[in-house]
Amino acid sequence: MRDKVYLQVNGRKIESFLSYRIEADIYTADDAFSFDIPKPGMTIKPGMDCELWVNDKPELTGIIDRIVTKDSKSGVEVRIEGRDLMGLVVDSYCIEFFDLRKMTLKELAERLLKNIPYINRKDIIYQENVAGHLKRTQVANAVLAMPQEFAHITPGATVFEVLKTYAMSRGVMFFSLPDGTFVFGRPEAKAKPQFTFINKRSDPKGNNVIEGVLDRNISKRYSEIRFYGQPQGTDINGMPVINAPPLRLDDRNFAWPFYKPFTAEDNNDAQGLMLHAQLLMDRMRFESFQLHYRVSRHSQNNKNYEINKIARVVDETRGLDGDYLIYGRTFEMSRQGVFTMLKLSYPGMVIG
Repeated sequence: MRDKVYLQVNGRKIESFLSYRIEADIYTADDAFSFDIPKPGMTIKPGMDCELWVNDKPELTGIIDRIVTKDSKSGVEVRIEGRDLMGLVVDSYCIEFFDLRKMTLKELAERLLKNIPYINRKDIIYQENVAGHLKRTQVANAVLAMPQEFAHITPGATVFEVLKTYAMSRGVMFFSLPDGTFVFGRPEAKAKPQFTFINKRSDPKGNNVIEGVLDRNISKRYSEIRFYGQPQGTDINGMPVINAPPLRLDDRNFAWPFYKPFTAEDNNDAQGLMLHAQLLMDRMRFESFQLHYRVSRHSQNNKNYEINKIARVVDETRGLDGDYLIYGRTFEMSRQGVFTMLKLSYPGMVIG
């Protein structure tokens, strides 16, 4: 059975495509899409909102950013490119500059999102323990792995940056689901598996994996994380002296054959230090285990592949037998056929 796919723009359906690519990723702020269409049958302009439906289920709500029209041997072709609704949040800069320390997450989100079109603020999901007041902000920077203090909005900050930083200060993420729902929370960790991926050499009849890649890389992972307080005074030679003992967090999820420490300076309290250390260790663990699968079609057992869902993996080639999180999913159609690219890693990790 063939997947039923259509793009809805301005209330009209487009069902004939030369190719398409529709991305969804928990850890990517704005997911992109593109469609190559032979004859749209309507006028399409940048800025229009659109919806993608797969097997009668909404799988993307977004905005068209770019239209490219080109001539071909068969006539005029149109390429449509855009992003999901989170793209508007990423692009929008704050125009109010105020103190955040006495605001709840919900109050902040509603205030910053009120002027951004197409977003239903009533449907935003606030998971447990993220609606309290902002007391301390600490986020693991993806590049420098250093904390970032944040208590006042300043010119040049985007709405997404402010909301992401607030969420990370509570140990959660700000992300979007493919249907346009915004979530403040943690990725799925212990739910019942919704999908199964099988790659057996002993009995290949039930295999549903076309191609698989497992990348294990500990080059940026450490057996121990230590955070030291800021230097307190200097010694007789003028060198900085650190008096407070470090906060230490061991990586117990990997059987380290050698000692490999990571250290950084941080002057926040113990609670802030521990949160920063855990976020940093989650990122290291996530980057050290990347599992990618290519499968046919866009669904399994009449259920479209989804991000933020647990999948059961039985892969003899890579020695895997366990549950993993689908954090990325890309629907693709080209001359080669209809496929879905899936990205999996460990469940439940908050990544800064």
